[in-house]
Amino acid sequence: MIVMLSACSPLFGQATNRLAPGAPGSDAHWPSAAKNGFGTSNTVASKIWFTLNNGVMTETFYPRLDVPNSQTLQLIICDKRGCQTEAEDMDHEMRVVDPRSLSFQQINKPKDNSYRITKTYATDPERATILIQVDIASADARDVYVHYDPSLNNSGMHDTGWSSAAGLLSLDGNVASALLASSGFAETTNGFLGTGDGLTQLKRTGVIATKYARAENGNVVQIARLGPRRSFTLALGFGTTPEQALTNAQASLVKAFNRVRREYDTGWHAYLRSLQRVAPAYERQFNMSAMVLKSLEDKTFRGAMAASPSIPWGGGPNANEATVSGYHAVWSRDLYHVSTAFIAMGDRATANRALEYLFTVQQKSDGSFPQNSWIDGRPIGGGLQMDQVAFPLLLAYQLDRNDRRTWLKHIKPAADFIIRKGPSTEQERWEEEAGYSPATIAAQIAGLICAARAASLNGDAESAATYLKKAHEWEGYVERWTVTNTGPHKKGKYYLRITGGDPDRSLQLEINSGGGVYDQREIVDTGFLELVRLGIREPTDATILQSLRVVDELIKVNTTNGPAWYRYNHDAYGERPEGGDYDARTGKGRLWTLLTGERGEYELARGDLNGARSSLNAMMKFANDGLMIPEQVLDQKESPRPELRFGEGTGSATPLAWSMAQFIRLALNVRARRNLETPALVRMRFSRFPSGN
Repeated sequence: MIVMLSACSPLFGQATNRLAPGAPGSDAHWPSAAKNGFGTSNTVASKIWFTLNNGVMTETFYPRLDVPNSQTLQLIICDKRGCQTEAEDMDHEMRVVDPRSLSFQQINKPKDNSYRITKTYATDPERATILIQVDIASADARDVYVHYDPSLNNSGMHDTGWSSAAGLLSLDGNVASALLASSGFAETTNGFLGTGDGLTQLKRTGVIATKYARAENGNVVQIARLGPRRSFTLALGFGTTPEQALTNAQASLVKAFNRVRREYDTGWHAYLRSLQRVAPAYERQFNMSAMVLKSLEDKTFRGAMAASPSIPWGGGPNANEATVSGYHAVWSRDLYHVSTAFIAMGDRATANRALEYLFTVQQKSDGSFPQNSWIDGRPIGGGLQMDQVAFPLLLAYQLDRNDRRTWLKHIKPAADFIIRKGPSTEQERWEEEAGYSPATIAAQIAGLICAARAASLNGDAESAATYLKKAHEWEGYVERWTVTNTGPHKKGKYYLRITGGDPDRSLQLEINSGGGVYDQREIVDTGFLELVRLGIREPTDATILQSLRVVDELIKVNTTNGPAWYRYNHDAYGERPEGGDYDARTGKGRLWTLLTGERGEYELARGDLNGARSSLNAMMKFANDGLMIPEQVLDQKESPRPELRFGEGTGSATPLAWSMAQFIRLALNVRARRNLETPALVRMRFSRFPSGN
């Protein structure tokens, strides 16, 4: 039952009509994935997250990181020259206010610089409220409106919004929001996007002549005119009911922005003090990366970490239904990489929670892991990726998790699954192709070696022998399965991205997203470097070196910010050639920042510290003005769109947890002068590296 909270008495008598017409309104669309700000309190009690982009607040998440609840929250400024929105009509500046906190400030100005809007963000560590301190510097009086587009419960439709004596309320199922202002609202209206939503009236006449007290069941948009004060605080509270959302917002407003921000910053300061340090040149980016990774851990399902608080390119034709997960999901592979970063920087407790989540929430009864899952463990993709079965075994080894329960219920079932199903995979690490992938095989070999140790420690000599035998067998065949001697590049003898088992055969490989069909011997990636990172091959191995020459010729681009690599040649996962959003049919793959980090770890493995630092510097430069490292950066000097710049982030996932983790790991590896995550057990068995981790 919906509690109206004084909705029958419109706010200050301003809403002259009861129900807004035009339901359900226009289609909803998730905003750009290119976030330059992401924040939450470092407390479990505050189950609320925010994202920033294009001068405004975009998705907010409550009560889990896979439940976005808004499209945008922005201001509208109206004067005799018309009405201007922050996102569409103003220039934007982003500042990191406190480099030791997820504290961001957006500054927006119109083209004529006649006024300036400064917005500073924080979440209340005690409850699910986002506070925005707003300061408007202006020479003359203007009408100021707040424009809020709720998309509650991961759905742009099905919202109901209304005005109460306190502010603007909205509800969809078990998620409610309340928008309040410390200065109060002079008038409010509720409508549907594109049909009586208030913004259309403002753009046309400069006022909201027809106001509605309530909009039911659709793509709701809420607008309120602020009081005359030019310095005020907005509070956006969430709860399972309108009463709870309103209570949270009111309590945070009473607490006041300065106190909330002080508590918010103090929590992040304390977390950073607990971590390892890096060289001063990398400290600012390192701290931001560490805080972002910590923020990506869910506060209900502990150990679950979303790949990104974004949906690349909006996620599809619309956001009407709660079916799109985007990157708000958990991949075993990404969680492994993130966990190795936590281990390296000294936060083993978070890494242990991640492993516990993998084993007790995600792992299936047959020992395998889903392609990805919602935060609560419900599978999303149906693909089987064998590296994602193997990586938890490496993580268990790194965390010394060899107790009998972990061995019997989790490690052994996963290792036995690898024995039954490997070494080929239904999907490799790019989640597209089936066959024999050097990267996937490397993970399985290393995983079996680590599982053998757990078996021995638990007195299961038979399983240990089985795992070791199979690992050595696959290690002996990896070149036979994945190295071609008849390919078109550099007279053959190089690793392929993936094969059907015979790399010298002319087998047709269809590239996803309309990338075309090619001979398997033509398609290369840098996945073979996993053989070095995991200690299975020497960095100076002749085939490794030859393969590096091939990939550097085919898929490396020297951008203005440093070198980067495509996932593979002819990749089509990225903006369309003319710059339009990826549509799964005509994309053009761009450069992946994490591959620069992987190359840095390779250079470190072969003793080239300067080469590793060069990669680290490039990764740092790939970050945007909010220090968020993207999934992809633009690969061409001639930009197809003004906002796309050579060597800078695209509309792909930003921040990407794997990218941020790769920066952290490389920074600490450079400090240690070795790759800390390379399992010593594997390295000592297959190579002549000196012992270490």
